[in-house]
Amino acid sequence: MTDIVDELRWRGLIAVSTDEDALRKAFADGPVTIYCGFDPTAPSLHLGNLVQILTVRRLQQAGNRPLALVGGATGLIGDPKPTAERTLNDTDTVASWVERIRGQIEPFLSFEGPNAATMVNNLDWTSGMSAITLLRDIGKYFRVNNMIAKEAVSRRLNSDAGISYTEFSYQVLQGMDYLELYRRYGCTLQTGGSDQWGNITAGTDLIRKAEGVSVHALATPLITKADGTKFGKTEGGAIWLDPELTTPYAFYQFWLNADDRDISKFLRIFSFASRTEIEELERLTEERPQARAAQRALAEELTTLVHGADQTAAVIAASKALFGQGDLADLDGPTLAAALSELPHAKVTELAPVVDLFTQVELVASKSAARRTIKEGGAYINNTKVTSEDAVPSPSDLLHGKWLVLRRGKKNLAAVEVG
Repeated sequence: MTDIVDELRWRGLIAVSTDEDALRKAFADGPVTIYCGFDPTAPSLHLGNLVQILTVRRLQQAGNRPLALVGGATGLIGDPKPTAERTLNDTDTVASWVERIRGQIEPFLSFEGPNAATMVNNLDWTSGMSAITLLRDIGKYFRVNNMIAKEAVSRRLNSDAGISYTEFSYQVLQGMDYLELYRRYGCTLQTGGSDQWGNITAGTDLIRKAEGVSVHALATPLITKADGTKFGKTEGGAIWLDPELTTPYAFYQFWLNADDRDISKFLRIFSFASRTEIEELERLTEERPQARAAQRALAEELTTLVHGADQTAAVIAASKALFGQGDLADLDGPTLAAALSELPHAKVTELAPVVDLFTQVELVASKSAARRTIKEGGAYINNTKVTSEDAVPSPSDLLHGKWLVLRRGKKNLAAVEVG
């Protein structure tokens, strides 16, 4: 790709922009200083945030200068949710989340060279500002009729919940961020999700009024899934970047289990593979979907990017071992526990006959069905075939002193925890 705008459009990363031709020229004249903001309203970023992080990474790799803003001030407020007021977190909690989120963003960007990234915190320019200064110097540029027309605000105004002045004023703070970064760093592009478009354009409008300058904004689309479920969510909740909240194994499995109808879109948005490589994976998905080549490639690339090569290797080994393609005993305790937590499982106080265990974890409907599975050669404990209908696992069979992996046939897995 010779043009970063062309690349972003091919990857489906442009939902709306202020003036695409002007932005294209700005990149050509470059470098452009860009910023993207992340509010610490939770202890970790999630997959939706990863779209923004990787978009900023692409822009930096194209020669532009990124500012990654973790909002120590805006995180104390929170942008308006569609349905109800946010619960305000205390200052110490938000401060700790700022540091955690900074640590999650930093590995994706380069902080060296002529287009080195800079981490910024909007608490630096808001903490000492008086209410009078905010109202006189910033508030005078905002028109209430425009503010209430913003989608997030209008939805809340038309709901039973209404909206507080606190959340109503959020766009003033975010707009001021863009103005401050323009003044401090010469920033002329803000990126974010399309659901933030109202807040983003509050900044472009403010700079135009306060400085008489036209700056740029670009928003990525919200990602949808073909099956109608919400992107980045599983039955267990959001897919977080923090390994303590979403294990590397669960993170890998999310991508591995991506619907064939979604994988092309996911590859273009999240992968740093070339257009040729992605189109080849798309072809393989169409011709041999059962091989799941695209899903495996994306799962390995993103797990490595987020969690590192060592964790990815451990996750892949665990995934193979669960299905009889490796030795379960070779897996370390945390990786095994993470893998088994994704399976149907039961906790027991003592070892019981295999037919009872298979029934407890619902791999079979009854003890007679369990006996039939054993007789037909389809029952496995820790990848070892069970040959006796009366078999009882021994303590020496327990992986890391507590786990058994049960399998019926090739693909039906469950776990038993003894303790």
